[in-house]
Amino acid sequence: VTVKYIQQNGAVIPVRVHTIVISVQHDETISLSDMQDALREKVIKAVVPAKYLDEKTVYHLQPSGRFVIGGPQGDAGVTGRKIIVDTYGGWGAHGGGAFSGKDYTKVDRSAAYAARWVAKSLVHAKLCHRVLVQVSYAIGVAFPLSVSLFTYGTSEKTEKELLEIVNKNFDLRPGVIVR
Repeated sequence: VTVKYIQQNGAVIPVRVHTIVISVQHDETISLSDMQDALREKVIKAVVPAKYLDEKTVYHLQPSGRFVIGGPQGDAGVTGRKIIVDTYGGWGAHGGGAFSGKDYTKVDRSAAYAARWVAKSLVHAKLCHRVLVQVSYAIGVAFPLSVSLFTYGTSEKTEKELLEIVNKNFDLRPGVIVR
């Protein structure tokens, strides 16, 4: 779930839900449309307060289609080892995905490297001294759901201006990252 927040007197307050992504393994007898309807009724309506949903909310429900084969049969490997050591050792934020045991097509690995590349490039170009780059993806969706930057006040440019630079110079689609 991607949520838009505002900062007010040091507090972070949710304003609206921008995007909801749900992929759930299901029985082969359930159609895709029935599964999407069930997710709307039994998950979204039960979990997300209606005041945060609006006509602009984007829904990706089973975006890669039917999800009948899952678990070890659908995705096997030894993952979850040394996730913090592999990245920033507690200095920077981490999305929780592991690198080990995953091939380059998994965004927890390839997009983490791409986000690091973006951050290093912004600092190297002297557009900021420090930056946190956050990229969010959904399975089956080509473009990132969101790209955000936080410069810790180290840039003369606004984060919106920096995002325009990033969007113009970096293609963060998974299929492009892995080329």
